[in-house]
Order: sequence, then structure tokens, then C-alpha cells
Amino acid sequence: MDNSLSAKVPFWLDPKKRAIFYQIAVWLLTILLVYYLVSNTLVNLEKQSIATGWGFLNKESAFEIGESLIPYSAANTYARALFVGALNTLKVAFIGVVITLILGTFIGVARLSSNWLVSKLASVYIEVMQDIPILLQLFFWYAMFYEIFPSPRQALNPINGVFLCNRGLIFAVPEAHPAYKYVLAAFLVGCIAIYFLRRWARDRQAKTGLAFPVFRISLGILIVLPLVTWAANGAPLTMSVPKLSGFNFKGGTTMSPEFIALLLGLVLYTAAFVAEVVRAGIQSVSKGQREAAMSLGLKHSHVLNLVILPQALRVIIPPLTSQMLNLTKNSSLAVAIGFPDFVSVANTTINQTGQSIEGVALIMAVYLIFSLSTSAFMNWYNKRVALVER
Repeated sequence: MDNSLSAKVPFWLDPKKRAIFYQIAVWLLTILLVYYLVSNTLVNLEKQSIATGWGFLNKESAFEIGESLIPYSAANTYARALFVGALNTLKVAFIGVVITLILGTFIGVARLSSNWLVSKLASVYIEVMQDIPILLQLFFWYAMFYEIFPSPRQALNPINGVFLCNRGLIFAVPEAHPAYKYVLAAFLVGCIAIYFLRRWARDRQAKTGLAFPVFRISLGILIVLPLVTWAANGAPLTMSVPKLSGFNFKGGTTMSPEFIALLLGLVLYTAAFVAEVVRAGIQSVSKGQREAAMSLGLKHSHVLNLVILPQALRVIIPPLTSQMLNLTKNSSLAVAIGFPDFVSVANTTINQTGQSIEGVALIMAVYLIFSLSTSAFMNWYNKRVALVER
């Protein structure tokens, strides 16, 4: 009887059939909307004689880029120019994320300090930096370089081989030598060794209760292994020292005012939000955990590193991921102070080629890739540190 009754029910009264119908209808409407937008765009572009496609990427760019991690000249293609801009964005985002995590964690812990002065200073920093728009901070730091620091001829020289002027921060660096490639490889090998050392030390402590001096051993590996590699490959000591030549410096390396202003603005602004995330995560751990750890005779640093932070991370990481994504996306404001990030290079490309649709699509794709990569890494780390309930 049930089967015969269900067969007589019209499909618009059957929840399952109705749900399928609605999904098909939504898909059809979406496809029709996309088709209309694409066809309408192509027709308008054809009427205005605007070329479409990606062929412009292989044409000569004919414009210079002030900062580049790889060799670049105006004779290179638009594709290489865009790649240079993407690398500049990645450089700012990576360095900014690392410094922000360190500074934000430090300020977040200081915010909970029992020292009244330290706690209040951290609170003032958080309130001030959160309330000032990041674009205004970028303008402030950018203007500071040209208002405070002198010209290259009167450059400040606080340390031998280091100069500070309105052209940026110029400092000495080692001259190119094959030995440094092996030193970098040794450093990476040391990082991998430390990873397995930490896992072994954690398993050993769980089984025996004996702590292993992981920090001191790790620090020794990171210092000794590259140092031995450097010595084994001739111990090169030649430095490229900046020297004033005409109206600028030659030699060494330069951090431009645009890069420094962008990095300062992103780090100081985002670190205020990261500090609040860290503070909230630490306060989410019950006071009983701290009191139990103190009753065992652990030092304050051990209580924080071994008891509080491991439990707080499960609360900290999700909002921390959002802040890392915000820092990466806010780096697009570099165009306001003249730093050649991906948005700036893409805008120049659009102005010269007229390929606005392709240019905007590339900007969206690059920032989407950066955001998804950051999110994927943070989600992976979140699973690694998640507490496993029994």
C-alpha cells in the first residue's frame, strides 16, 4: 500500500524529487547567466576592437621594475614581468608572516604579564595599531623615510658597512661564491634533522619521562653544520661593501623605502590582531592547568611552552589563519606607495596592453593561489597539533 501511495504523489510534493528539480534548475540558471555574461563581454570587446587572449604575455614588456629577485629588464616579456611581481608579493608576504608571528606572540604574552607596565604597554600598542587603518600606516612609514632620513651623501652610518638614508637601508653582503649554496643545503638538512630529533625527543619523554635538551641541540645543529660546511668549502670571507658613488651607493644590497614601509605597515598592523588571538588562546586554558603545572615545580617558561601553549594552539590556529590571509591580501596595498608587487605590475601591463579582463583574472588567480596555499598549510598544522580525545 505504501508503494502505491508514494507512486501517486506528484513530484512537487515529494521532498526528494523536489530537491533534485531545484538543483537542476539552479545549475541551468547558472550556466545561462555565465553564457550571457561571457557572450555579451565578447560582443562588446569586438565592437570596440579590443583584442582578447593571452598572446600579450609573450610580447616585450618595455618597462622597468625597481626591485626584482630574479634578473629582469625592459626587454623581457610581460610573463616574466608578472612573475617578478608575484615573487615580490611572495617575498613581502613570507617575511611579513614570519615576523608577525614572532611579534604578535610576544605582545600577546606580554599583554597577560603580571608586570603592570609591560601589560599596559602591550595594551596601548594593540589599541593604537588596530584603530589606525593600514593604508594610513603605509603612508606614514613611507613619508617618514623622506622626511627624517638624509640624502645618500649624508647617510647615517650606525654600523660599519650599513647605511640608512632616503634611498633605503643599504648594507654589506657576502659576495657570490659556490660555498654558500652548500651552506644553504646544510642549513636545510639541519632543519630536517631537527624535525626528526624533536619527534624522537617527544616519544622518548612520553615513554621514560626524561626531558631532552632539544632547543640547545637544535641551536647547535643550525650553527655548527652550516659553519663546518662553510669552512670545508674554503671559508670565503669576501664581502660586497656598499660605497658612495655619485648620488647613490654601489655594492652591497638595498632594502628600498617602499619595501620597508610596506613590511612595517603590514607587520605592525597585523601583529596587533595576532596578539589578541594569542591572548584569547592562552586565556582559554583553565587556570587549573597552570596551577597543576606550577605544583609540579615547573618553571614559568616550561609551564608556558609545555602546558599552556600546546592546549591554546587549538584555539589560536583557526583565527590565526585568517590573519595570515589578511596580511597576504593587504600586501596588494603596495601599489599605493609604489612597491612593484603583483598588482602594481599587473596594472602597468593592463595600461599598456589594454588586456583588462586577462589582467584582473591573473590578479584574482594569483591571490587565490596564495590564500589557498596558506590556508592548506595552516589546516595541516592545525590537524597536527589538535588534541586527540580518548
